[in-house]
Amino acid sequence: MKIRTGNGYDVHALAEGLPLYLGGVRIESPLGCMAHSDGDVAIHALCDALLGALALGDIGHHFPDTSDEFRGIDSKILLKRTMALVSEAGYRVGNADITIALQRPKLSPYIMSMRETLAGLMSVEVSDVSVKATTTEKLGFVGRSEGCEVYASVLLFADL
Repeated sequence: MKIRTGNGYDVHALAEGLPLYLGGVRIESPLGCMAHSDGDVAIHALCDALLGALALGDIGHHFPDTSDEFRGIDSKILLKRTMALVSEAGYRVGNADITIALQRPKLSPYIMSMRETLAGLMSVEVSDVSVKATTTEKLGFVGRSEGCEVYASVLLFADL
C-alpha cells in the first residue's frame, strides 16, 4: 500500500452582501467570501491538500482565477474535478481533516451538513471527514471579521 499526505491552506476576504459557502453548504451570514469562484474557502483548501498530496501543484494551477471558465463556479465542481485527478493517479481518500477559522457566524449548526457534502463528493464515509470550526478570539483579520481561513489535511492511499 502506498500512502500520501497533503496539507492545504486558503484565505478569502469577507464582504457585506455576498453569499457564504463553506464545505459545499450555504451559510446564513451577512458576510460572504470575495472570490473569482463562489468563494468556498474550505473546498479550496481541501483541493490544495489533495493536489499537494500527489505533487500536482495547487488549485490556482488547475483552476486559475484568470479564466472566465471558473468565474462564479460552484466549488463543488472544482472538488469533483480534483477527485478525478486523485482517482486517475490511482489513489483514494483515507480521511480529511478541515479546520475553519471564522469569527462569526457560529458554524456548529452546519458542521454535519458540510461533512456529509464533502464525504459524498470524495466518495468516502462521513466518519472519514472531520470539519472543525474555531474563532481567533477576536485577534487578527479573522477576529475582526475581515476574512476566513481554512487549513486542510488529507491522507491518500493506493493499493499498489
